[in-house]
Amino acid sequence: MPSEHFDGKPKSLGSPVARAARHAELHERHIAPLTAFVDALRVEMGSHYQIPYFDPHDGGIAAEVLYLLEAPGAKAVFSGFISRDNPDETAKNFFQINQQSGIPRKRTITWNIVPWYIGSGSRIRPANSDDVESGLRRLNSLLDLLPKLRAVVLVGQKAQRSSSNIAKLRPGIRLFKSPHPSPLFVNSSSSNREKILTALREVAACLDTSWTRHPTA
Repeated sequence: MPSEHFDGKPKSLGSPVARAARHAELHERHIAPLTAFVDALRVEMGSHYQIPYFDPHDGGIAAEVLYLLEAPGAKAVFSGFISRDNPDETAKNFFQINQQSGIPRKRTITWNIVPWYIGSGSRIRPANSDDVESGLRRLNSLLDLLPKLRAVVLVGQKAQRSSSNIAKLRPGIRLFKSPHPSPLFVNSSSSNREKILTALREVAACLDTSWTRHPTA
């Protein structure tokens, strides 16, 4: 079944057909350098590190916005991708709020300050300073692969602690901060979902207004 069948709805990577289709796209031109980046990172770190791929349904090396979260969750390891399409509630929230924000999906990619899974299988532990420092050492190589990048959105408090490091690496790139779209945050107050949406709309507002001519999200 064509992978496009799974676009436009959250949690689609819960389907084994969707996951297989997404894996088949990993070497398409727009995503191949990022796939190679992950493959090299897997070799460098060792087989006991679980590092999901970038989602080919995002913008790849043409992305103008990089979302940086904390670390992959169990469902990212399950699907093999850092993706708003993962079968969990955090990804579902992120999927829906992005649609509302007006930022076209193909202008974005999603990654983590700590690229590898730091959980036990049953639960993920918070990233510590060593995790973040290790992840940041690999971030510059990723940024080198994104020539059109204009904005980095730091999603969640752990990612936001890296703002000064990223500003030094790329002083010309705009930095934004957004709350994390986890159910723990979104469901704790009726206003919290709107806080994330407001943050993303600020990103959309600073970007080229020609984006409004590209309705595909």
